[in-house]
Amino acid sequence: MAKGIVLGRFQPFHNGHEHLVLEALELFQEVTIAVGSAQEEWTTNNPFSFNERKEMIESWATGMNFSERITVVGIEDINDPPNWVEHASKTHGRGTLVTSDKSTKELYASKKFPVQWIDLHEREQFEGWRVRQSCMMLSTVYDDDATRSVLSPSVPSAIIEWLITSDALYRFLQLNAGPHAG
Repeated sequence: MAKGIVLGRFQPFHNGHEHLVLEALELFQEVTIAVGSAQEEWTTNNPFSFNERKEMIESWATGMNFSERITVVGIEDINDPPNWVEHASKTHGRGTLVTSDKSTKELYASKKFPVQWIDLHEREQFEGWRVRQSCMMLSTVYDDDATRSVLSPSVPSAIIEWLITSDALYRFLQLNAGPHAG
């Protein structure tokens, strides 16, 4: 049986990503999670390195007992959409792309790559920038229970625990602590 491929930046892995991966696992025995922009890190839009994102996804997969069925790979961005599918396929291989992103669906379908569309309920709630803004707010709150409470509607509990135990929320404070007029 072919494998499913879920593509994203996973900055961080949130409930929308979880939904896609769970849907892919329903359809396929194997799922490759392809982490895009693997070379990006320590920026407001890409706070985590590829290795950190891989670690957080693998912690989720282990907690869900899916680690034997999931492979996490990193793909560097080439900022060249017409050549993206060919470039990415060298890393994530062949299979069926499982996505809820219209532009990604169209890009892969235009290259005759099999695509499985998944509708996401309340897509706006699960946009990465919203999750990152919540993390930014929490970067100065030193209360793990408050972190769990604020993030739980949009981030799986295993990822929240990874963020807490890895002291990863502090990253957001560091990103915004640049020089300022004083």
